[in-house]
Amino acid sequence: MKSLFNVKFNWQLFTGAAVIIFFLFPGLSLYSYFAILITLHQFLLLFYSFNYIIPIRYLFGAFMSLQMLLGPALAYNGLDSFQHSRYTMQIPEADYFTYVIPAVICFITGLHAWSNGLKGEFIDTEAIKSFVVEKKDLPYVFIGIGFVSSIIASFFSSELSFVFYLLAGFKFIGAFMLITGNLHLKIIPLIIVYGSIIFSSLGEGMFHDLLTWLIFLAAILAIRYKPSVTIKALFTLGFIILSISIQLIKGDYREATWERGEETGLNALTKAYDQSQTDNAFFSAKGLAQSNLRINQGFIITHIMKTVPKIVPFAEGAEMNEILVAALLPRFLAPDKLTAGNRDIFMKYTNLTLGKNTSMGLSSIGDAYINFGIAGGCLFMLLLGIFYSEILKAFYKYGKRIPVLLLFSPLVFYYPIRPDCELQTTLGHLIKSCFLIIAILVLWKKEFGFIKMNVWSKSMS
Repeated sequence: MKSLFNVKFNWQLFTGAAVIIFFLFPGLSLYSYFAILITLHQFLLLFYSFNYIIPIRYLFGAFMSLQMLLGPALAYNGLDSFQHSRYTMQIPEADYFTYVIPAVICFITGLHAWSNGLKGEFIDTEAIKSFVVEKKDLPYVFIGIGFVSSIIASFFSSELSFVFYLLAGFKFIGAFMLITGNLHLKIIPLIIVYGSIIFSSLGEGMFHDLLTWLIFLAAILAIRYKPSVTIKALFTLGFIILSISIQLIKGDYREATWERGEETGLNALTKAYDQSQTDNAFFSAKGLAQSNLRINQGFIITHIMKTVPKIVPFAEGAEMNEILVAALLPRFLAPDKLTAGNRDIFMKYTNLTLGKNTSMGLSSIGDAYINFGIAGGCLFMLLLGIFYSEILKAFYKYGKRIPVLLLFSPLVFYYPIRPDCELQTTLGHLIKSCFLIIAILVLWKKEFGFIKMNVWSKSMS
């Protein structure tokens, strides 16, 4: 548990912020106050972890706290008054936080209790440099694979397209190899790789990929350059402003490009920004409420807790079994397995009606409650945290033989760190990406000269 009480953590800053929040917002309940403090703690741990690790565990904790604790706390303390009733918290604050706060704490505890010093997140930069010097073309091969896969993914069925979607992420792994493995930073490949995701984000009107890969880019750059606390604080402020701005204007942007048929790109984005300025969205409580709706997944949990077991009984593991089948088995073996964004399951357990083009996820905390109730749900979240931690420890184990392996962890955990995704999607992504990486390493065993075929057979024994 030392990683939750890191010596680099600024306890003076945390204590000062806690005191200021206490006196500045005297109307906060103890539930909301505690939820805000947990979120602050997790984000400070994430902030101070930059320069040292690829902070998968801290990203898990920060995102979970943001969407399950901070967003709901803000909703309960005034922002719900600006929302449509279906997007508001449906049960009393005490009922919600009595389950979710322990569930989040259990999940974070599982991530850290047996992490053995954040194994799987520290990278051996010197070993990676030696590898890239020897295999200088491999990063560019990975970038090429990523771009080609991005292009051809749309020509295949959903199962195969997901494989190419994973392969498309290789361009980021190639970029990370160039950052960590070269004496001089290769600017042009970085511009090409990240320019492509900016372009695709504008084209699709979906910006989560961009923001997530920017965080991982910042983590890799911080490991290389070791920026000061001041520099990190400035970049963090800039990222927060960027994130909030995107949240506030993407609704207008999507309306313009999806519904009115305007051409996607910077021109449409600029118009959306101007519209938000006209509406004073950046400086109004309504604008803040709109932004909070994007991060508040708690309202879905309250719909679940309002529905189960009053209207729909607890699944008692049946729904979890469907999730595991969907995550573990390919569709040709389980043709009726759950799909990503399954609307029927969502509507059944929330009693909400979704539009034809709308999909929402129950989340791991929601699925845990549906199947096992409050106490069992907390235990499940503890075990889920331990499972993710064990995957990271496996990266550490085999990363000693293949140092660049740890650069693949962002690709594996890209979906699992998102609390708003369905559990079958996050587990499916993790399992398929791990299998794909093993296949690549075995097929290219000569390129990854550190590996021996018996490594994998030993791991299975």
